Amino acid sequence: MSTVNNTATSNTTNVQNSVTTNTVETSAPATGELTHESTLYAEPIAQIGSFTVTNALFTSWVVVFLLIVIGIVVKTSIKKIPKGIQNLFELLIEEAEKLCDQVTSSRVITNKAFPIVFAVFMFVLLNNWIGILPLGGFGFIEGHSFIPLFRSGTADINGTLPLALLSVIGANLFGIITIGIWKTINKYVNLKALGSIFTKVRKDPAILMTAPILFAVGLLELVGEFAKIASLSFRLFGNVFAGEVLLASMGAIIAYVLPTPFLLLEVLVGVIQAFIFAILTLVYYTISSMDHEEEEEEKFDKVMEAELNEAH
Repeated sequence: MSTVNNTATSNTTNVQNSVTTNTVETSAPATGELTHESTLYAEPIAQIGSFTVTNALFTSWVVVFLLIVIGIVVKTSIKKIPKGIQNLFELLIEEAEKLCDQVTSSRVITNKAFPIVFAVFMFVLLNNWIGILPLGGFGFIEGHSFIPLFRSGTADINGTLPLALLSVIGANLFGIITIGIWKTINKYVNLKALGSIFTKVRKDPAILMTAPILFAVGLLELVGEFAKIASLSFRLFGNVFAGEVLLASMGAIIAYVLPTPFLLLEVLVGVIQAFIFAILTLVYYTISSMDHEEEEEEKFDKVMEAELNEAH
């Protein structure tokens, strides 16, 4: 009887061990699968001391390198009689300057702002396109997660925010250079409007109402500068990141076939987003270079002259 019980116990143990072994073997392949999910933040790929290098930052470095190479190639290929790539770039820059003239209404302002605006356009465009190129196979494996080496620099808020700061702060610096520091500051803290109460109140009593309003409008302009930074950075980041998520989702359903039309669409979206960002930057530069005080003074003088003529 004891022998039978020992045999039964041994058989039961063997069955349990067999079941456990089969379970482990069945689940092992599942744990070996690599996964990757699109994240709002850029994944770190390297560490330089205390400085973390993300895949979005690395892509931006690659874009800067490509722009430098393109610039050197174009610079070294310039000839008196243009041909080849020089013809292409001359045509591109000529048409771009004509487009900028429609915004600035002045070739002088265009010549000053165009190099920055065109560089921003090329930087954003190449970043948008590199993010959707089929380079997803290049990356690192950490545990069971795959980290891609390339991610569009504009698909990271840390990439679009500095670009927005460059546009807005650069526009104000451009205004300081063009019309002077006092007139630029006076757009936001309109002390001249308050001072005009004492100088123009006898000729125009309505200045008592309009001057405080002009001062308040200047403060709203200051708030608007921060709104520009937020709108520029989040618009670009949202559109580019949403495009990458869309392509990843379509590829997960049916690879190669379904993502193709969306890939072509994202190429067009990349151009549009780069164009919008560059044009808005040009608009900010143009507005900052305008002297609104002179226009207001001219209008005021014309009104006063008209009133004096009517009085006589």
